[in-house]
Amino acid sequence: MGNLYLVRHGQASFGAADYDNLSELGHRQSVRLGEHFRQKGVQFDAVLCGTLRRHVQTWEGIKKGAALTLEPIAWPGLNEFDGDALIATINPHPMERPDTLDGAKHHFRLLRDGLTQWMNGVVSPKGMPTYPEFVKGVTSALDHVRQHHTGNVLIVSSGGPISTALGHILGTTPETTIGLNLRIRNSSVTEFVYTPKHHNLVTFNTLPHLESTEHADWVTYA
Repeated sequence: MGNLYLVRHGQASFGAADYDNLSELGHRQSVRLGEHFRQKGVQFDAVLCGTLRRHVQTWEGIKKGAALTLEPIAWPGLNEFDGDALIATINPHPMERPDTLDGAKHHFRLLRDGLTQWMNGVVSPKGMPTYPEFVKGVTSALDHVRQHHTGNVLIVSSGGPISTALGHILGTTPETTIGLNLRIRNSSVTEFVYTPKHHNLVTFNTLPHLESTEHADWVTYA
């Protein structure tokens, strides 16, 4: 039996022209998580990492904080869906960057609607796979872990793939999976135990590295 740790990337640049880049806080969150793993004596047999910039930057922070030397396995199936493409399927008009609270709320309402329609096969966002293809990209990573490892494995990805992995294991509806996705915090840890046959959930969306008072304002969602 092994342990699989799924980590969402650190805070990215929500509202900026290029979201796919960690903020200064996102870098600190990532290093802090690595420090936590080192302090707890957690070693990894392997690392699977999405290929987006924020995934790679998060892994580099964890690697630095944990003083690791592992090279990650690049896994495109762990990349996030395209939120802008999803929103464009139901709102074709150009949108301003969500730099206010009301703007952010409107953005996530549209995203939830777009996700629901995509997951149910109603829309086909430009440049995106079908939802079953997206799920296969995620489950292929889970299959790889079960087939090739027996110890601790780390996955660095995004909220969409992590919630999809959780939904796949628990058999949740698309609506429940979306709800889980939108609650996953930056640099959070979701843990599975696995055998050659299956995965089981241990924890979801935890922040053990940010529990101290000095890190209370490091908790973010985007």
